[in-house]
Amino acid sequence: MEYAGAVYHVMARGNHGQKLYADDGDRRLWLATLREAWGRTGWAIHAWVLLGNHYHLLVETPEPNLVQGMKWLQGTYTQRYNARHQQRGHLFQGRYRAVPVEAESAEYFQTVSTYIHLNPARAKLIEIGAQKLWEYPWSSYPGYVRPGRPEWLVRERVLGSVGLGPGDAQGYEAYLATRVLELGLKAGRRELEARWKSMRRGWYVGSEDFGSGLRGWVQAALGQNRRESHSGPARRAHDEAEAGRMLAAGLRGLGLKAADLSQPPKGQTEKQVLAWWLHGQTSVPRRWLAGQLGMGHETRVSQAVTWVASSRRPEVMRLKKQLLEQAI
Repeated sequence: MEYAGAVYHVMARGNHGQKLYADDGDRRLWLATLREAWGRTGWAIHAWVLLGNHYHLLVETPEPNLVQGMKWLQGTYTQRYNARHQQRGHLFQGRYRAVPVEAESAEYFQTVSTYIHLNPARAKLIEIGAQKLWEYPWSSYPGYVRPGRPEWLVRERVLGSVGLGPGDAQGYEAYLATRVLELGLKAGRRELEARWKSMRRGWYVGSEDFGSGLRGWVQAALGQNRRESHSGPARRAHDEAEAGRMLAAGLRGLGLKAADLSQPPKGQTEKQVLAWWLHGQTSVPRRWLAGQLGMGHETRVSQAVTWVASSRRPEVMRLKKQLLEQAI
């Protein structure tokens, strides 16, 4: 199930239960590959944890490109793992599992991110009461509460889901320390496991309304006719013509001229906001947008979409409002 702005809890296991990481070198290799996937896809990565024979990932896709990105991530890591260990064959157990999350509700975003970050304690990879959760290094959690956060880790939505402001590391450490102590108590663990049971077994994480919306979306996607009978080159021409019209409207809304797009810098705020707006309004590929906006490589478009969508800077908010109100 792919759609723009979707959030997923992604899980994958080793083939026949084998380990995905033979040593820390493999773990670093997986994280480096995940970083490359972020650069290629424009994903917003909110949480992850690497365990012995599986991993968990909480990822948001500004573009509907989960399948393409996961194929590259797992295929590339498998090739690199096999080359490093001089072996061949499958590494992962079939396909990954991707469960849509109702991200607009803080409750469900909190449920998944907390589950992911508590996995080292659940799996007894740290000693509860004697070790801090952040001492387990192969998780995004240290990036939330210790120095050295990866540039590609997005923390704001997870922190906001537990009622914390951006960068409130102490508050998040206190929150998860309490959850770890609950895991150490029989009654607390039973309550947490009951909360997570449906999340692990269900096909989505969210309210009944969210599930109904997903069902309706699937039915519509399966039943709809192809867009105005266009296909192949004709459809691309149609999409690009429509995107050109929307670009002209966006320029008017921001009080810009087409010649302004050829001026540096490639990442000026107006271009980034235009990239975000056009991405949401059209179906042309990132490469087309990057070329029209003078942004260089297509990954700049993906990064701009993610940044603008989450930014609360006054200038960005003003430009977004300007586009939404005037560029029609």
